[in-house]
Amino acid sequence: MPEAVALELAGHEVRLSNPSKVFFPEAGHTKLDLAEYYIAVADAAVLHLRERPTVLKRFVDGAAGEPFFQKRVPKNSPEWLQTATVTFPSGRSATELVANDVAHLVWAVNLGVIDFNPWPVRRSDLDHPDELRVDLDPTPEASWDDVRRVALCVRDVLSDHGMRGYPKTSGSRGIHVNVRVLPEHDFTEVRRAALALAREVERRVPKLATSKWWK
Repeated sequence: MPEAVALELAGHEVRLSNPSKVFFPEAGHTKLDLAEYYIAVADAAVLHLRERPTVLKRFVDGAAGEPFFQKRVPKNSPEWLQTATVTFPSGRSATELVANDVAHLVWAVNLGVIDFNPWPVRRSDLDHPDELRVDLDPTPEASWDDVRRVALCVRDVLSDHGMRGYPKTSGSRGIHVNVRVLPEHDFTEVRRAALALAREVERRVPKLATSKWWK
């Protein structure tokens, strides 16, 4: 296989270097396989990423290697690449990827991105989240069934308040629950709501869940 292939995607030429590099050793899937996967699921993937600043989680040595997070898009990025500049409480800022079509997905795959990590905001309003996100992060002794039971408790708490969550798997054993909210509150207010939800889940299933955070 050549050292690089050029793919025509969404009206742009996307260069994929080292297409035969193995990204998933156990299955033998390559970088090109990963790119083709994202091409196949692009419509569904972009639905969750559109207009959202996205942090790049790069697995330059494949899925078995140690990833690192990259907030800023490289300076030599193509002119057509869509971005958004976000500002942090420290006052620093970062110009991040906005993956609005399949070309952006494969461009990120070329950098070693396997999974995407979008912000809970749209670039038209970077100060007001439109999602409240619940992260169920199991401790080593927790089972998958434990995580599922806590997720069902989250569902019940949300339902009691007229809200609906959309669960998805996270990492190898976790679950995220995304809750759509109107972009009328800032990050601090949404975080307070998430903490209140976590404490209510903890109250209902104290042997399964905790709102405490260990680093």
